[in-house]
Amino acid sequence: MKLTNWAKVGLTSLVALTLLTACGGNSKKSSTGKSEQVFTRMEGDVIGGMDSAAVTDSISGQALVDTMDGLYRYNGAKLEPAVATKVVKPTNDGKTYTFDLRKNAKWSNGDPVQAQDFVYGWKRAVDPATKSQYAYLFAGVKNADAIMKGSEKPENLGITAVDAHTLKVDLDYAIPYMDGLLTNPVFFPQNEKAVKKYGSEYGTAYNKVVYNGPFKLTKWTGTNLSWSEVKNKSYWNAKAVKLDRIDVQVVKEPSTALNLFQSGKLDDAILSGESARQMKQDPSFKAQPQASTFYLELNQKKVAAFRNKNIRLAMSKAINRKEFVTQVLGNSSLVAHTAVPQNLAQMPDGTDFAKAATKGHDYPTTFDKKEAQKLWKQGLKELGITSLNVDFLTDDSENAKKSSEYFQSQLESVLPGLKMKITSLPFKSRLTRSESGDFDICITLWGADFPDPITYLDLFTTGNQSNNGKWSNADYDKLIQASKTTDVTDEKKRFNDLLQAQNILTDEAGIIPVYQTAQAHLVNPNVKDVAYSPSNQYNFVHTYIAK
Repeated sequence: MKLTNWAKVGLTSLVALTLLTACGGNSKKSSTGKSEQVFTRMEGDVIGGMDSAAVTDSISGQALVDTMDGLYRYNGAKLEPAVATKVVKPTNDGKTYTFDLRKNAKWSNGDPVQAQDFVYGWKRAVDPATKSQYAYLFAGVKNADAIMKGSEKPENLGITAVDAHTLKVDLDYAIPYMDGLLTNPVFFPQNEKAVKKYGSEYGTAYNKVVYNGPFKLTKWTGTNLSWSEVKNKSYWNAKAVKLDRIDVQVVKEPSTALNLFQSGKLDDAILSGESARQMKQDPSFKAQPQASTFYLELNQKKVAAFRNKNIRLAMSKAINRKEFVTQVLGNSSLVAHTAVPQNLAQMPDGTDFAKAATKGHDYPTTFDKKEAQKLWKQGLKELGITSLNVDFLTDDSENAKKSSEYFQSQLESVLPGLKMKITSLPFKSRLTRSESGDFDICITLWGADFPDPITYLDLFTTGNQSNNGKWSNADYDKLIQASKTTDVTDEKKRFNDLLQAQNILTDEAGIIPVYQTAQAHLVNPNVKDVAYSPSNQYNFVHTYIAK
């Protein structure tokens, strides 16, 4: 779903981008006759959950950013204090952070937000019993690695409530991207009383969570296709929040999104395919670049053939990425040759990391039918088989269906003996199956959690819970570990290690990168001051609808 040196972030130009739109503004009358600021937007699927310790999908992440506050918050590419009173500089050679917390921060149940809420939330997230897929982000916080391995108790995590409004965090080693990490929902505070009250139902419906952010979730029962976020009047910065309500509805078909926008029922419509191509010249059309990569995961644990490097390389070379992004997506997305997207982070010499990874490097991500067939034939021979039947797991949205049909047609036509069956499931069901390893091939989206290559490359280390395909490489693991420990103070060495790791990942086709997303939006010009962060999330705190 999300660094410290903001001058290096290529997404800075997005800060002023006003994104969201229909043909008239949504100033509505309340039951009391008062004019309300109501903004209507869409998501491609349902909220997966509202437990900040457990969720990983971007839709849930956006809802959490709207309704919760951590220590920091992004306003575009600018990092700003949230529950913390200021963005602090670490002491002790970068290994100690001390945060002063706002005394007027409250939970929606009336409780004050205190340092202990962060202590509880962090310890709960890193506890193996919680099974948080984002627990690995705590690596480097004192004792976190040992806790995740089960050799240390969660209560010994390096986070301390010095007093009610002073929080101290101790690290095992300096983390260059620590500030950006703190904006991820897994680092948000949690109200212990609420978590224990609702137990296993915590975060499963709007009334089984408490909120400390700019909005409060309503009308969400766990599975419904629409919900609202109403202004949280007890929010510490409520004066800055101008919207009274955000109404969100799930829209899976681009043609439906276009119709809703044109009829004034959406202020922000997301398009793709023919709908996006049709509206590209419209004044309302905006292409939103994202730090997100779509890639194919080949389940090496379940399908023995995927452990063969030549099979994986053949599948990568068999995909015509340029044709796919132009003819199937049509939304200004970019061909991806690496897991790390373009314009996320820069090398110490100023070169874009993704471009540096491909410069002078023959990556197996360029369409080459002849070479793909050669590798495929060689791989089948090594495996002692003549054909391969696999299942392709995907979402049930129109865009996902069209994408999977393209991959099915393309791969089957290029690679003799390959047969792919498509299984389309609702988003939450697909997510559950992919996370549990119940798939042969699936297409996965990962958005930056913070603007550093490690937010992608860490995913594919051995044992990482987000490494659904179970690819493993010892040299890769060593490089990633070095970048997070021994080389953290040597920026040049650290980035070179990350570059080498990226090269191994793509050369081995540990995953098959396909494209970097750009969302095609139709945006109501009356909607102002929407900020978009390096972690692919909107900040609606200052958003308003011009009269």
